[in-house]
Amino acid sequence: MSALSGQHLRKAFGPQVVLEDASFTLSLGEKVGLIGANGAGKSTLVRILAGLEAPDGGTLSVRRGLSVRYLAQEPELDPEASARKVVEDALTAWRAATNRHAEVTALLDASPSAAAVGALLAEQAELDDSVTRLGGWERGHEALGFLHRLGVRDVDRPCGARSGGERRRIALAQLLVASPDVAILDEPTNHLDADTAAWLEGALASSRGAIVLVTHDRYFLDALAQRIIELERGRLTSYQGGYGAYLEKKAELLEHEERVEQNRQNTLRREREWLSRGPKARGTKQKARIERAHALEAQGPATAGRPGEVSLNAAAGARQGKTILELRGVQVGFAGAPLNAPFDLTVTAGERIGIVGPNGVGKTTLLRAVIDAVDAASSRGASATSPLLVAGTIGVGKNTRVSYLDQARAKLDDAKSIFDDVRGEKGGTVVQLGIVGLESLDLRKYLELFLFDGQKQRQKVGSLSGGERARVALAKVLREGANLLVFDEPTNDLDLPTLAALEGLLDGFPGSVLVVTHDRAFLDRVATSILAFECEPGTLESNTAATVTRYAGGYQDYISQRGDRPPPQPERGASTTSAPAKPKAKTKSGLSRAERDELDKIVEAIDVADAKVSEVEALLSEPSLYATRGLEVAGLQARLEAARVQASALAVRWEALEAKKG
Repeated sequence: MSALSGQHLRKAFGPQVVLEDASFTLSLGEKVGLIGANGAGKSTLVRILAGLEAPDGGTLSVRRGLSVRYLAQEPELDPEASARKVVEDALTAWRAATNRHAEVTALLDASPSAAAVGALLAEQAELDDSVTRLGGWERGHEALGFLHRLGVRDVDRPCGARSGGERRRIALAQLLVASPDVAILDEPTNHLDADTAAWLEGALASSRGAIVLVTHDRYFLDALAQRIIELERGRLTSYQGGYGAYLEKKAELLEHEERVEQNRQNTLRREREWLSRGPKARGTKQKARIERAHALEAQGPATAGRPGEVSLNAAAGARQGKTILELRGVQVGFAGAPLNAPFDLTVTAGERIGIVGPNGVGKTTLLRAVIDAVDAASSRGASATSPLLVAGTIGVGKNTRVSYLDQARAKLDDAKSIFDDVRGEKGGTVVQLGIVGLESLDLRKYLELFLFDGQKQRQKVGSLSGGERARVALAKVLREGANLLVFDEPTNDLDLPTLAALEGLLDGFPGSVLVVTHDRAFLDRVATSILAFECEPGTLESNTAATVTRYAGGYQDYISQRGDRPPPQPERGASTTSAPAKPKAKTKSGLSRAERDELDKIVEAIDVADAKVSEVEALLSEPSLYATRGLEVAGLQARLEAARVQASALAVRWEALEAKKG
């Protein structure tokens, strides 16, 4: 039975047609993955399906009575509203039903007249049914539970004071709490660590609602999608099964197209040979054959118009030592407050190290410390230092050259064209790739490898989509000819073909790579080892820092070696808010008496810890602090990090107790 349907949809932006006679049907409870190249129109299509954008033609229909929720890549939240309020706004109907139930119960307790009792009992029964239909009596406890599980702390801080990643996680928590009949998710795993992405995967898999999913996370896509829909040249093609099944069927389709094209070329060659003969050799029955030859020449190949594939190449500098980096007793942090326990790490030529761990645990800080150290070594020719290095040393190889791709793509200049931005300050239109057979390349040809044709290269960087910006950032980084690539979440906003091309590049890269990413499939295809920042579950001490351990192999090897269990699923009844509780039979708990006491108190402790974070953040946000009390800044930053660690540890412990409670 159809939940949502779009028929013969058309949409164009000037001369660019993104949808052309595209039809889409989503069944009740069905989970569909939507894929396509960057700029193909995926975000436009899902906005149309969500009713937020009107098509130029065609019809959209949603089954009457069904709720639809949309998670945008950049959600618009009330800047004055707290995270708590945003998520609880999704429970409006449930809250009204439970509040009225409490009022009716109070009226019954007040010994009403016999005539009123019957009506009140009937209304109470109806409200019981309503609450059950809306998710049950403990639905109100989910709001903070989802926020904490998605790494959102200090739930009473306004959304306007939060980063883009935090706002996305708040919007995601709101959607999960709302539990809509149709959920439309545009890149939901961006800004999530790998463990949280795996948890979200399980949460959505257990959802009874229908889902339309746009994501570059192939493990996520393959685990959830029952059908893959590809948007290509404005049209939609459906493939039954997950991402793996799509790849097999797509390969078969392309092989068929190649055979058709080969047959066409063979026929065309024979017809051209015939045409080249003199009139006597052709004979008298030539008109139809001549027309057929001209038709074959005019006919494009079967694959004409299919988006090109990104072809990325890079090479390390000609000179590189055996050791690229050598870290000894390293602790990173801010203002002397370490985020991790001391660890050692040696990076040699050809190693590709994936860095994983929860958000805020120090992964990006480590990358920045490495960049600082390399810059210091190259500028002074001496031992390297960084203000982010709390303890230990970072030794830099003599010939180490680094290129850095940050999460924010900060190297991009929105005011410049793609061509001018990649050309850079030094100018020049020749790219030195250092690859055998392709030592140098004209800059325009180089940009064509990233699917930017001559006309597109003149477009301003500020007008590009997220995926296009990511390709420009890669083009800039890979042009630098470094032997150490440092990538912070490089897969965000990349389409699947570009991801595959980047994986192929890194797999053949002779230099070394440090990469922070939540993309499990990317790590399995690229990483030779995993550097994991790990926090011990149940740790309550505020001064506990993450341990850093190196594991051989990719992400699945890391999971196997650490004896990992699936992340806990969202628990109904786990939160810090009070909600009407319907009396029910006691169930056996897996907790000891001491653990039950701890669980009763931990919610309040989480609120206290979040309040401490808010207090220090408020102090650090005062402009007068830096002007008149600058010496206090370092101490306040250390207090803030300690408060955040404590809040995170309490949340982890709460999750462990809830999971054990069963």
